[in-house]
Amino acid sequence: MSSLPLLFKKEGLVEKHQVEGVDPSDRYFNRAVLVNRTPSGYAAKTMYEALTVEGHSHSTIGAAVQELIGAMQGFGFKQLRTRANFKGTKYLAEKETWVDYQDLA
Repeated sequence: MSSLPLLFKKEGLVEKHQVEGVDPSDRYFNRAVLVNRTPSGYAAKTMYEALTVEGHSHSTIGAAVQELIGAMQGFGFKQLRTRANFKGTKYLAEKETWVDYQDLA
């Protein structure tokens, strides 16, 4: 096992975010978003009940999370917001600012 922090791994989990919002059946939910380093950048993934939503690789973590939110909105999720909870293995103690996403029209 490598002693390098997760942020320095070539590939694998680098951050965990939290997503909150309202699901397609109008129930409030929150789930973890896993952000992984890929050979060409970062990709985000979350699971909600039987649905797995996974994005493509992007050059920034923000772009990866943004694409994931867009995909969730396409499935009917709304009032979504995210924040980072872990960077590598460091817990951020819920100090990060929430990022709110505008619902699709």
